[in-house]
Amino acid sequence: MTELEQVAAAFDSKDYRTAAQLLKTLLQRMPENPWVQLYLGRMHEVSGKLEAAETVYRQLLRNSLHPKVATQARQGIQRVEAIVKAQRQQAIAEATADPANTELGFLMLAPVTGEARNVAAQNFARIMKLDAYTARMQLPSRSWQLYRTGPIGELQVYGQELRNAQIPVYWAGLAEIEKLRVFRVLHFQSVAPQITVVCHNEFDQVGSLTFEWSEVTRRVEGLLPIFGDVIDQGAWGKLQWKEQTQDYAHVWDLHIPGRQSILRFCDSNYLFQEDAAIADQVTPQTTTRINWNHLIAFLNQKLPNLETWSDFTGFAETTADHIPPLSRIKPQIDIERKAETHWDPAFQLYSALVFLQSS
Repeated sequence: MTELEQVAAAFDSKDYRTAAQLLKTLLQRMPENPWVQLYLGRMHEVSGKLEAAETVYRQLLRNSLHPKVATQARQGIQRVEAIVKAQRQQAIAEATADPANTELGFLMLAPVTGEARNVAAQNFARIMKLDAYTARMQLPSRSWQLYRTGPIGELQVYGQELRNAQIPVYWAGLAEIEKLRVFRVLHFQSVAPQITVVCHNEFDQVGSLTFEWSEVTRRVEGLLPIFGDVIDQGAWGKLQWKEQTQDYAHVWDLHIPGRQSILRFCDSNYLFQEDAAIADQVTPQTTTRINWNHLIAFLNQKLPNLETWSDFTGFAETTADHIPPLSRIKPQIDIERKAETHWDPAFQLYSALVFLQSS
C-alpha cells in the first residue's frame, strides 16, 4: 500500500491522527502533488478549519487537471458549504430564540480600500454567496453602506462572520437607536459662564440643557434635500409637474456620549434672532445661510479639532432600497415637508450608528 493509499485509508477509518502524521511527511516530500493537496484540504475540513479547507479545494478545482481530484475537490466544497450553512442557521436560531433579538436591526458596511479590498471581496463573496464581480461591486469603497436589515439576532451572526473575515461592519437594533436622546436645539440661551441651549426633546417638549464643551466628542454633518414641484416639459412637449431638489437643509449633530445624547442643530428651525452666541451678528436683513455660517464659525471656534463625520450623502444613497424598515425610525428632524422622505430617518440612522460604533 502506497503512502497516499495509507492516508486515504486513515481518512476512511476516521483515524485522523495517523492521517495527519502521514500527511506531514507527504507535504515535505511532494507538496505540489494534487492528491496530497486534496488530503490537506480534507484535514482542514475535519479539523474545523473550514475556510482553509475551502481555499485548498477551490485552488484544486481551478488548477488540477486530474478529473478525480477535481471531482473530490468539488464534493469537498459542497460539504464545507453545507457545514457552514448549518452552523449559521443554528447560530441564527439560537440568537433569535431571545425575543429581544427578533427586533428590527440595521447592518452597515464600512469602506474597504487599497490592497485589503481584494481579500475582503473574496471573503465577502464566500460569506454572502456572491460571485466575485458582484461582491466587489457591493463592497463599498468610499462611504458607509446600509447593506441589510432584518432581525438583529440574524444580523449579528452575519456581522460577526464578516468581522472575523476582516471586513469592517457595524450593526445596531432599533431599540438601541431609540435609547439615544436627541435634543433639537432652538438656540443658545447662554454661552458664559454656563453653556445652555433651549431645545425640543424626543417628546417635543421645550426645555433647556446645560453642558460643557469638553463633553462633546464628535460632530456629524449632513445636507438634507428640500423637494419642490416644478413644471417640466415632458414627452411630446407636454407640460407636467415634476419633483426636484430645490434646496438643502444643513444639519449638525454634536455627540455627548457621557449622557447618551445628541444635540441636533438644523438651519430650518433654528431661532437665530434669539441666539445668545451670535446675537451681535444677526439682523433682520441677514439671510438664513449667513446666520448659519456665523453659528458654525462659533461652534468651530469652541470645538476645534473635533472628530468629524461628513459622508452622510453617500450613505443616504444606499438606504433607498430599505425604505420600509427605515420608516420605523423617528427622524427627530424639524423640516417642513409636503411628504415624508427616507433622507430624514437616514440621517438619524447615520448619526446613531456613528455614535454607537464610536462609543
